Amino acid sequence: MTRRTIARRIRRARGAFGVLVSLATFACQDAVTDVGSLEDAALDNEQSLEPLVNGMGRELSNALSHVTLVGGVVGREAIGAGTQTAFGTTLQERAGTLGPVDAEEEWNFAQRARWVAEDGVRRMREVLGEGFASSDLAARALLHVGFANRLLGENMCFAVLDGGPALPRETSFERAIVAFDEALDVAGRTGNVELALAARAGRASALAGLGDWSAARSDAEGVPIDFAWSARYSDRELEQYNRIHWSTAGVPYRNLTLWGTFYEEYFAETADPRIAWALDPDHPDTDTGVPFFVQQKYDSRNSPIRLVSGREMRLVVAESRLVSGDLQGAVAAINEVRALAGMEPRVAGDAEAAWTALKRERGIELWMEGRRLWDLHRWLAAGTPGEAEDMTGRDTCFPIGTTEIDTNPNVP
Repeated sequence: MTRRTIARRIRRARGAFGVLVSLATFACQDAVTDVGSLEDAALDNEQSLEPLVNGMGRELSNALSHVTLVGGVVGREAIGAGTQTAFGTTLQERAGTLGPVDAEEEWNFAQRARWVAEDGVRRMREVLGEGFASSDLAARALLHVGFANRLLGENMCFAVLDGGPALPRETSFERAIVAFDEALDVAGRTGNVELALAARAGRASALAGLGDWSAARSDAEGVPIDFAWSARYSDRELEQYNRIHWSTAGVPYRNLTLWGTFYEEYFAETADPRIAWALDPDHPDTDTGVPFFVQQKYDSRNSPIRLVSGREMRLVVAESRLVSGDLQGAVAAINEVRALAGMEPRVAGDAEAAWTALKRERGIELWMEGRRLWDLHRWLAAGTPGEAEDMTGRDTCFPIGTTEIDTNPNVP
């Protein structure tokens, strides 16, 4: 039994109590001294709602960090090297294979992020009553619901809701859109422009997930190109580290490298700052002897991971134009993003070249943000022209995890 398997089994035993502990400690790490005696009903008051929403964000950040690390290796955004245990990837994951055991940790964390956010919103509705509809805190909570469901839709092969059967992954996108709709309404009432933009951008990405390109484009065009909304991390607790940074920190881990990827060659040719890497002179190799080309996107344990951005929205506009056959309009939108990054414009004379440009640009702009597997999956399913990573023999989504299979009689 590997150390990673042991760690996963320990996490199974935490259950709902572990979630409650997480919420309380994240909200007030120095003040809580007797978490075990905290009753569930103690959260049913307005003073507990901000810590509750902070806990939702904590669970979403944790899930995103786990999915981004493993999904990035499976989707060829990086090469797994070094340890297979802490902050590492297994040999199966490096080969692109995601079985129920391999997917268990990522499945559990992503499902927990959804449940904590959705149940928290339920509690907030009860506590705030009519005030829920005009609360910035409620809008934030709804954003957590939306992004947790989008994370599931983009990365999990199926949606499973609270012990129910396996449903199409589109279910998660639909639930995300409902949450983003309400978040946008609430933020509109409070006049919070930042929350409203995050909801609009999140909804655009979920609509794109359902292939509703007209609606996705309409939302995306309303988001400024310099806008960004991110998941936050902390160096106060190991599980709240940005896992991409910590897995490549040199000490103690050298578990990811850009050696042998498209991104290695692309940065060497272009110096595009969005996919910068460097050779660590103190650690030129990983623990397995592979050249250690260190990512430079996340430079600390606190580095945020973007959930959505105005740059991504321009690429949503570009893809919607490609779908409708407007090749030059699509390339123009792509080049808006490239100009902001200080890069030369792309030129595309036909559909093959334009789609290749779009696929490359999304890979560069959204590198290691937990988005690539979905892009590769949907482009393969739709048979779109243009080149992307070769996923022959590799998985493009996480299957249902072992714990869900063992405990849910509705999942075969």
